[in-house]
Amino acid sequence: MHITHTNIEIDDSGFMSSSANQIKSSLHDEPSLYPLTDEVSHLLSDTLQAHLHSVKRLRLTTEGHSDLCYEMIGDFSEPKPCLVLANGLGGRLYTWLPIIESLAAEINIITWDYRGLFDSQGDHTAQDLSIPQHANDLSMILQLHQVSEVHLIGWSMGVQVSLEFAARHQEMVKSLTLLNGSYGQVFSTAFQPWLRLPLPTWALHGVVESLKEKEWITRLGLKGASIPVEVLFQLRQLLAWMSQQKKRPFLTLAARQYCRDLFTGEHLNAYLSLFQHLDAHSVYHLLPQIQTPTLVISGGLDFLTPSYQSKQIARRLPNATHVRVRLASHFVLIERPQKLVSMVRDHLSQCGVTALSDG
Repeated sequence: MHITHTNIEIDDSGFMSSSANQIKSSLHDEPSLYPLTDEVSHLLSDTLQAHLHSVKRLRLTTEGHSDLCYEMIGDFSEPKPCLVLANGLGGRLYTWLPIIESLAAEINIITWDYRGLFDSQGDHTAQDLSIPQHANDLSMILQLHQVSEVHLIGWSMGVQVSLEFAARHQEMVKSLTLLNGSYGQVFSTAFQPWLRLPLPTWALHGVVESLKEKEWITRLGLKGASIPVEVLFQLRQLLAWMSQQKKRPFLTLAARQYCRDLFTGEHLNAYLSLFQHLDAHSVYHLLPQIQTPTLVISGGLDFLTPSYQSKQIARRLPNATHVRVRLASHFVLIERPQKLVSMVRDHLSQCGVTALSDG
């Protein structure tokens, strides 16, 4: 499979102007960076395969030579609603397969690799990796393509990025869907799914900094985790073959690709640093100002961003609904795809996406 790429150069010293006369772009083709698309195509529906083959992969290069890589699905020359998918830390396009399969025919989609990760690597300072900077990056992408209204779905880290963006650009954000996330200061609640304890966050910062100094430990852990993940993935393929039915093993597909992406490349240091940025960031004080209709979804067994964090977000947002999926973990989207997609479609329909209401 080949995906269309565009290189774009802009100045990221501030928010981009609406004019496009400073942009230089060139078009070329590169092989897909998502081997799961071809390698496991027999596990995906024909609809999903068609959407993945239509992905346009673009590269925005700032004057500081920092690349931002992002994907677009759909025809942005048509007056369709635009859905922005804000990834979890380490996640990429493949984590959104259930959403893409259900919505891509009716709505345009944008997602991007965060600064420092995967194909958005470059010369980044510590400030470049902050949550406000990621929100700024999204703003540049949207202004570049003259997108003035968006529906935002954020998962995990993407919840903080989405809330930061919504606080800055409420006029643009027509709906929010927040999956398994927090308003910030994530170390204060991590691994405390039912009861919050007064644990010192400096201890977790120390662990992260030690892992950055000894990166081989992190790589070894990822390599170890990839073995049972691969076994489970192959088992799912065997079961799909035995049943002679097309299965959609979103969870094992995502886990497998997650380990592969993180184990390769030179982005582990940025990956670990982003955990610290998630703890340093907070939009708690801004939540009452965000009037956007919001659906907040959490997992009752989420050890990373406990459900009570989502409940607190919903309580402070003026126009929010919280749904707790009792037997789901941090990965509601790929553990309960049918339930999640149904809730997202209903929420978007209520927020004015008429194409979904009619479908």
